[in-house]
Formats: sequence, C-alpha cells, structure tokens
Amino acid sequence: MDGLLTFLGTGTSMGVPTLGCDCPVCTSDDPHDRRMRPSILVRWHESGRERVVVIDTGPDFREQALRAGLHRVDAVFYTHGHADHILGMDDLRPLSFAVAREGGQIPLYAAEETAQTLRRVYDYTLAPQATYINRARVQLQPLTDRMTVHGVEFLRVPVEHGSMRIAGFRFGRTAYMTDVSAIPESSFALLQGLDCVILSALRHKPHPTHATLDQAVAWAERIGARQAWFTHIAHDLGHAATNRSLPQNMQLAFDGQTLAITL
Repeated sequence: MDGLLTFLGTGTSMGVPTLGCDCPVCTSDDPHDRRMRPSILVRWHESGRERVVVIDTGPDFREQALRAGLHRVDAVFYTHGHADHILGMDDLRPLSFAVAREGGQIPLYAAEETAQTLRRVYDYTLAPQATYINRARVQLQPLTDRMTVHGVEFLRVPVEHGSMRIAGFRFGRTAYMTDVSAIPESSFALLQGLDCVILSALRHKPHPTHATLDQAVAWAERIGARQAWFTHIAHDLGHAATNRSLPQNMQLAFDGQTLAITL
C-alpha cells in the first residue's frame, strides 16, 4: 500500500529559533532552519477514503495541522509523555467533532506511563466524570506491540530516552524513532528490511538523553535502510551545512517535508 509521511516538526523541545538566542542557526534566513516541535503525519487511502495517523501532538500542533491541511485524524500514537510531545492534544478538539458526528472517537494510543500523564494534564477531557461540553472526543487506548489502524499495522519499537523506555514505531517499510539515546539490541531485529528510517539527532555534543548526529549516523548504517532522515534537531546544526557533511542517503529532515512511503 502506498502512503505519505509528512514531518510536522523536526525541532527540539525548545524549537528553532530558540527563544533568546541569536546564534547563526536561530537567525538564519533559510526556512529549513525553522523547526517546530517533533511530530509526523502518516496518510494513506483505504476503501476510497483518506486515513490519517499522527505521531505525537506537541505544543505546535495547531499550526502544523493548519499547514498540512488536516480535516480529520483517525488515530494518534504517543512516543512518551514529555511536554513537547503531548501539549497539543487539546487542539484535536475540532478534528474530533467530525469523528464524533460519525459516532466515534479518536483513539489515543499510549503506554500506561504516558496515559497517566495525559490523564493528569487533560483531566477535564479524560477523567470519567469530565463534563466540559466542548471537550475533545478522544479515548485513551493501551499501546500494545502491534496495532492496526484501517488496514495498516503499527509495530512498537522500544527505545531508550535516558532512563525512560519510550516507543518508536514501524509502519510498513518505514520506522520513526525520536528522542532516542540508545536502541536495545532486541529492537534492531524489528528494523530489518526498511526503505526509510527516521532517527533523532540532536547535535554534535553528547547529551544524556538524546543521540548525537554521529550516533544516529552509526545506527542508520547498521539498520541499512535505503534512506535515513534525522529529526529532533537542535539549533547547533544548520540545515544546509550539516547535509553537505552527511552521506548521500542520510539527511536532516525539515518541517513540512513529505515523503512517499510503502505501508
């Protein structure tokens, strides 16, 4: 099955430009150096209808959805419960109303730790006693090893984010792993035969909870996908200069970029 993947955001938790910073990347006039918080959108057609899955809804989700022309969302998958990955959930509200008119709700697939954070932050929506009339029509669902949304299987790929175990995802011949500091050996077995791998690559300087660009390149080489794209990029890495230094089949992604993928 053919599909499309769009990078809604490719930046870090602080975004690029970073507030208060006048470094060369934050002051760059290259639009590729403007990075919203990390998220992707996956689209395909099933039974004559477009299906839409979002991975993470960060604080920039409203602007990202407007830019992508979203009119509906069929499901959301969450990698983990940090602010830059969940604080746009409430912006699903107008999109969820269309689903509700069809008698449904948008499923939010989240591991229990992430679900607990979502329940705490969005108690006015997710609490059993919630009465807010305009709350999002969403429903938390457990994140299992394999989940199917309208004919497409999403496979959970466990990765490490510092001391946290979080979720990456494989769908068809593409895998998306953000906020990664280490990939367990068992997860490499889930990443064979990929056309496209997307990995976080924060900067050159080591970080306790995120991969450096060199680490991400090494993982991409081991995984052996035809093309590797890097995301969750800090203001240390300028788009054009960094891409000139990378192997031909590895590049920094940019906000709004769309790839053809096989699901």
